[in-house]
Amino acid sequence: MEAEAYRGYCLESVAAAYDVVLITGEEPSWEVPYLRDCMVVPDPGDPVQLSAAGQALAERYELAGVFTWTEWYLVPVARLARQLGLPTSAPEVMQACRNKAVSRSLFARHGVPSAASVSVRTVAEAEAAAERIGYPVVLKPAEHAASIGVIRADTPEQLASAYAFAQEAAGLAQESTSVLVEEYLDGPEVSVECVTYRGETTVVAVTRKTVSEPPYFEELAHSVDAADPLLGVVAPAARAAIRALGITDGVSHVEMRLVDGRPRLVEVNGRIAGDMIGHLVRLATGVDLPRAAADIACGRAPDLAPTRSSAAAIQLLYPDVSGTLHPVYFDGICPRWLERVHFQRQAGDQLLLPVDGGTMFTARIGYLITTAPTADLARTRAAQAASHLHIDITPHTSDESGVGGRAA
Repeated sequence: MEAEAYRGYCLESVAAAYDVVLITGEEPSWEVPYLRDCMVVPDPGDPVQLSAAGQALAERYELAGVFTWTEWYLVPVARLARQLGLPTSAPEVMQACRNKAVSRSLFARHGVPSAASVSVRTVAEAEAAAERIGYPVVLKPAEHAASIGVIRADTPEQLASAYAFAQEAAGLAQESTSVLVEEYLDGPEVSVECVTYRGETTVVAVTRKTVSEPPYFEELAHSVDAADPLLGVVAPAARAAIRALGITDGVSHVEMRLVDGRPRLVEVNGRIAGDMIGHLVRLATGVDLPRAAADIACGRAPDLAPTRSSAAAIQLLYPDVSGTLHPVYFDGICPRWLERVHFQRQAGDQLLLPVDGGTMFTARIGYLITTAPTADLARTRAAQAASHLHIDITPHTSDESGVGGRAA
């Protein structure tokens, strides 16, 4: 189950310190051992449904706080917290995080280094914006997550198809359906994991990322090192971005690229990072980001004192080609530094990469996590562990010979 595989550690951490009552869109299953109560609503992202559920729970219990780690629910959950008189960053602040066009304007107003960006509604507007900014450009939905609909166009000839790709994803957004045409930031990508309490931001860790080759920006791997020398380089820009958006309370995942060694902001997510990054942070530093988020939501100062100085890495597993998945397994003895291996797809599943009309997440086979004294060694161990994975694919081609590819 994907939710358990990627967010189970969050719920486990919070439930160890608090009684949890959950508002969810489906009957709980793996969550049950961690819950005191729950309410199932058709759409937790609908403000009316969420408000009604929250008010009903407030009548049963003395609620101390409310928060979410789901991108799509950030704004309605902030509104619910405000309605219940509980600590939260303002709903309009969460809306600014969700809307990348608003974020860019706030970064510009407050002098936060970012990317040139133009909001467009038609392909003609996109072409004009790209000419002004200069190729290559990046096109993306104004509101989305997980690199959905993000694509690079290197030439005017690629612009129309890139706009169509981004616009299709933007059409599925709940709040803004516009597309952004942005300056391409040429440099390594990192994220900065931050905790803000009553307006004071602590930079907890920096996550180094491996992303796919153009034109897509899919994330392939992450690593966290408690002693990363980049911390001092990126911390001021991360704090400045959080101040510019007006975030006062909560955990933030601040994405940026290093252009000529200097940070340039990509976006700020007002929540715990996905892809198990929060778990990597705990393995590397001992800081518990889900617990910190819960504490802040309840008006309590979080404990952000590091208790470890180590490193951890996650390698996300994908097929080389689109096709049908055969049985997958780890072939060998699991060393102690292999913290976990998770497969989220089964034999017979059809995996479709972006080049063939799918997405990287729907094509993802699973992940593995490794630990080590340094990030370099954790990444080396991840590659070593991946070499012992048996993953075969029958490609989606006219040749049905069954010759498979090995996951990257």
